Formats: sequence, structure tokens, C-alpha cells
Amino acid sequence: MLETVNLQEVKDKLYEKMKASGWGQYLRTFMTSSDMEKILERLLHEAKDNKRFTPTIKDIFRAFHECPFDKVNVVFIGQDPYPQMGVADGLAFSCSYRKKVELSLKYMNDSIKETYDPNYDTDKNDLLPWTKQGVLLLNSAFTTTIGKPGTHQLLWRPFLVSVIDALIWNNPNLIYVFIGKQAQQYADLIPDSNYKIMVSHPASVAYSSLAKWDCENLWSRVNEYLEKQNKPKIIW
Repeated sequence: MLETVNLQEVKDKLYEKMKASGWGQYLRTFMTSSDMEKILERLLHEAKDNKRFTPTIKDIFRAFHECPFDKVNVVFIGQDPYPQMGVADGLAFSCSYRKKVELSLKYMNDSIKETYDPNYDTDKNDLLPWTKQGVLLLNSAFTTTIGKPGTHQLLWRPFLVSVIDALIWNNPNLIYVFIGKQAQQYADLIPDSNYKIMVSHPASVAYSSLAKWDCENLWSRVNEYLEKQNKPKIIW
């Protein structure tokens, strides 16, 4: 079955889906390039070697489908999709395919409740409502091998750089939130005229002696900045 996959057809379908949300015109050059084909070839090769990846092809670019280009106000960049099968839903940190709230999102939810909204529902696992308010939820790698975080970081770097370039030149004055060291490697690509927030990755709490994640008050800071721009605040 895998031997019959037409990479050009897959590439064309992925690009066509980008058009509806307005991203197509800005990412067309990369989406139709040999660089995109190389990414798909790598994923196909892994699949043939029984190294499954996550999320599924249909969800890889879901963040763009759900958050139209001209609606973006805030850009979150994390690290990798959740590396377990059937957890990542294409929106960074969101895990709507399972009832369980994954650890990274749990720490984020707890921080919102503690620093921003005492009534916040810490059982929230679907971040789609954020995207509908102009929050683009990206990871620095759009896929990863099941059970092996970080395996596709270099693979996706050229694509993420093209996304950032499109935003810089066509959608100025955005807020960028870089979550974790992998994401922060891209911060220098963003002009200093943009508001940039850098915080540790919530998963790091599990590897430290800390009891909670230090969000550095990012939820309030984002909304304070949006308010200064006369834009609607995000309902987290």
C-alpha cells in the first residue's frame, strides 16, 4: 500500500487545503517545492520501516486550517507533538482526542487558573477555542516519531522558517510566545519590534524539583498587549 503513495498528489492535496484559510498564497512556494517533497519522503520512508509518526497526515497542518492567516494575533511555538499514538490533534499542546489531559497541558491549565482566571477549567483538553480567537498553535516540529520526541526537529525547520517569514512580512505587530528551548531558537528571526515572550516548556516541570510551571504571567501579558493594540483579549 505504501509503495503506491503518490507524493505529488499528497503534496497537492495539502496545499489545496491551505487555500481556504488564506495560508495557501503565503506558503505556496514551500508547499509546492522539492523541500516539501523531501519532508513527505522522510515520513513515507519511516512508515515503510514501521516507524510511525504523529499526528496523522490530515492533522499535520490543522493549526493553519483552524486559524486563518488574516485572523492571527498571537503565535505560540512549542516543541513537538505529543509522541504517543492518537494524542496529538494538530494544535500544539491540545489533546482533544483523549479524555485525559496530558501533563504539559495540565501544567498550563493550572497556571492559567493560578495567575489569570481562578474559575478556569483545568480539565480542558481541546484548545480549538483559542485558535478561533486568533491564537496560532504551532510546534517547532510538526511531526515526531511515535515514542521518540525530537526526531523531526531538523526536518521541519525550513518549513517553520518559511511560516515565520510569511508572518513577518505580511502580518506585523504579532505577539510571539516561545515555549521551551527548541522554540526559542527561532526567536532571533522575529524583529524586536514584535512583542516576544519566552518561557520554559511545561514538560520541564516533570524533570525538575518544581511543583508547578512558571508561566511568567504570560496569559495576562498577552492580553495586556492586545488591549494596547485595541484588539480583543483572548478568552483562555
